[in-house]
Amino acid sequence: MNAELDLLVRLNDYERPQDVADRAVQAEELGFDRITVGETTGWNIVPPLTLAADRTEELGISNDVISPYGRSPALLAQTALTMHDASDGRFRLGLGPSSPAITERWHGLEFDRPLRRTREAIEVIRSVYDDGNPAYEGEIFDIAGLGYEREVPENPPPIDLGTLGPTATEMAGRFGDGWTPQLFTKAGLEDRLDDLERGADLADKDLEDLRVAPIVRGIASEDREAARAKARSTIAFLLGAYGPYYGNSVAEQGYADVVADVRAAWDDRDTDAMAAALPDAALDDLAPAGTPDEVREWVDEYAAIEGVDAVRIGFVNEMTEDEKVTTMEAVADLV
Repeated sequence: MNAELDLLVRLNDYERPQDVADRAVQAEELGFDRITVGETTGWNIVPPLTLAADRTEELGISNDVISPYGRSPALLAQTALTMHDASDGRFRLGLGPSSPAITERWHGLEFDRPLRRTREAIEVIRSVYDDGNPAYEGEIFDIAGLGYEREVPENPPPIDLGTLGPTATEMAGRFGDGWTPQLFTKAGLEDRLDDLERGADLADKDLEDLRVAPIVRGIASEDREAARAKARSTIAFLLGAYGPYYGNSVAEQGYADVVADVRAAWDDRDTDAMAAALPDAALDDLAPAGTPDEVREWVDEYAAIEGVDAVRIGFVNEMTEDEKVTTMEAVADLV
């Protein structure tokens, strides 16, 4: 496999931040190139990622993704620069517009103009990177500015954007250093890469200048049917219950009727019916799920899409530790 291999871990799967570092060590030993974690309403990502960075030597460190509603742009820059120092330059900052539920019901803010807010947050971060000062006048942020108390590194952390739609992905190509989409079929990803390339062109960049690392949720097990059942339940939940954006994106990729059926089941909070509404064709398009050989083949084909630099493997719900290890070992064989 020519592409790199990332591991996405869910913080809620661990009892202590130190356990995330144990997983990072395991990932490095297996040959993964990078580990990444998400942040919603659980742990702050900085302590577990700092521990992971301290316990590893070459493994890249990332996050998927921090919201520009949850931290000010200056704090985002501070977070990135702190993680840069903690990881000896191995950190990449992941940003994304987040969702109305997290923004409004957790951070207590209005989910207004998410793309504009994300763009301005990036520009403020770049200002800190360039001048050590967040001074900025924009439509969302108006910052008088102060000086960063430490020396800004010569090569500060790249900024990866987690986006889905065509306009947001064009923004990622124009203002980001990388793109980390989720829940794309192979054909859907190829179409959206055109939007990313258009954005890169606007910034006089090439697509090769961006690290494209799509996220896929998967599971490998010798018990094929059990693995597919767990994956089916997870993908259905993401489509029907996890905010509107994933479902809308998959609907636009040719599965509008499937998404409508999954959402109708969620209206009744019938998770079994949600999973039943996801046919094999949709599951096979969206997730590597089955035997280790099947998962390896799926990931290998996904990595071969022109423009993809890494495949970011995440786990599905209710996986045992044995299933996680089997899945990691299955895809690590491609490295």
